[in-house]
Amino acid sequence: MSLSLRSEFTQEKGRRRRRRELTEEQKQEIQEAFNLFDTDKDQAIDYHELKVAIRALGFEVKKADVLKILKDYDRDGSGKISFQDFSEVMTDWMLQRDPKEEILKAFRLFDDDSTGKISVRNLRRVARELGENMSEDELRAMIEEFDTDNDGEISQEDFLAIMTGDT
Repeated sequence: MSLSLRSEFTQEKGRRRRRRELTEEQKQEIQEAFNLFDTDKDQAIDYHELKVAIRALGFEVKKADVLKILKDYDRDGSGKISFQDFSEVMTDWMLQRDPKEEILKAFRLFDDDSTGKISVRNLRRVARELGENMSEDELRAMIEEFDTDNDGEISQEDFLAIMTGDT
């Protein structure tokens, strides 16, 4: 894609917005999800494979959504869609994601006790789930580094700042 095309602007809901595209990593994630769930390796995925592949990419999807995708893209009546069609749908969906909402979803994965803060206990649980063996001092140091109000926990605002690089 040419540089001039990348810098084109489009009007959306009265505000100027830069045309966005997926990163190479995101494109690779789509390819990997398709390949992983194309269990019969016929270069097309059916309803069940499609539903699991979409969920693997982090989307909550309902039966009606999956059926609509199949209806819109199953041109030959096979009950399946190709990688090209899957990639088109997932690209659209990924570009529509709200980055702030995605960060807040990640925050809620840490904040399993719904306190609105990430405590040492929350961080220890996540580290253990990820197979990381971290000492109490290491966990406390992580929190102290980003705890702006010095209450010993990371707030949503602190987490947003960490994740967006605004610290």
